[in-house]
Amino acid sequence: MVQVNRPHIGIFGKMNAGKSSLINALTGQQVSVVAQHPGTTTDPVKKIIEILGIGPVTLIDTAGLDDTSALGAQRVSRTQAVLDQVDLAILVFAGELDACDRALMQTCKARQIPFFFVHNKSDLCAPAPVEGADTVEFSCKAPQLDGLLAAIQKHLPASAYAPGVLLDDVVRPGDQVVLVIPIDASAPEGRLILPQVQTIRNLLDIGAVAVCLKDTELAAWLKNHTPQLVVTDSQAFKQVSAVVPPKIPLTSFSILFSRLKGDFKAFLRGTQTIDNLQDGDKILIMESCSHSVNLCDDIGRTKIPALLRKYTGKRLEFTVLANLDPLPEALDTYKLAIQCGGCMVTRRQILRRVEYLQKSGVAVSNYGMALAYCNGIFKRVTEIFR
Repeated sequence: MVQVNRPHIGIFGKMNAGKSSLINALTGQQVSVVAQHPGTTTDPVKKIIEILGIGPVTLIDTAGLDDTSALGAQRVSRTQAVLDQVDLAILVFAGELDACDRALMQTCKARQIPFFFVHNKSDLCAPAPVEGADTVEFSCKAPQLDGLLAAIQKHLPASAYAPGVLLDDVVRPGDQVVLVIPIDASAPEGRLILPQVQTIRNLLDIGAVAVCLKDTELAAWLKNHTPQLVVTDSQAFKQVSAVVPPKIPLTSFSILFSRLKGDFKAFLRGTQTIDNLQDGDKILIMESCSHSVNLCDDIGRTKIPALLRKYTGKRLEFTVLANLDPLPEALDTYKLAIQCGGCMVTRRQILRRVEYLQKSGVAVSNYGMALAYCNGIFKRVTEIFR
């Protein structure tokens, strides 16, 4: 099984509660800038670190939720967005709990995010337990980490460690799996992209044989070999499906990640609503990374819209949600949302997006599934996972 996600732990609270000091104490490093004046942390700061007894985690320091400065609303919005990414929230307060702290606690409960409180600066004031929640007394000036680490171990859910499934349930030891990797304008110089690397590693862990080919080499190779599975970049579906015999299962990296990171069944249902699209319908394209958008054939901004317009024959409107930006308002005005593979974000973030969209009545698909549907091979490339 492939462990692709480290547990994500977010540190939240008001300005000057000591959030940055806490993450520095927890890591033993100067991860975040610390100063006396409020608002020092302006954007989420991430740090990957191995914590003894817990393992590798991603810690996220956030801006204060009571920031009322000129840019405060934007900072608070970014902090709120982090809540949808984390497996555990550490809520930091100093002195007495106030309405802002209690509102944060209620938000965590409503979103079913595990949490506990840290009463920071406890060297300056009396203990302040929170009714209905675990509270750790802490001082960043003389940090004693035992209680904090014990609370993290207690509240970090087992699901944060659960490895996702790529090919473990469909590939056996000794199977030969072909990975079709086009080298085109969108391919990074001198390296493979993360889904390709993770799939290769997964096949090695299974004990299968990974064969990596460019799309231009596939037809010649298949003349002398019959692999158990072919996995291709979704953008090459049309060319690859034309040369892979029907008896050989075919899928794509994006569809693999729809299982690993998203809600596979929801994506299956949502993709089939493409046939119901009408003139003027709005479609949300959801990217989840900060890749360059200057490519003329960008998959989300160019290829998928063009293919959907051609397939449906309808005048469709597209909105692109970039990187980790929050979902737009008035979600119910969209007919369909199409999520990228999500290799750079947590499964929790994508599942939360799917949840919000479905509550607003918006069908949800995935890049690979949408491309397969418009190329007429949707059933074929999802069959082995049904």
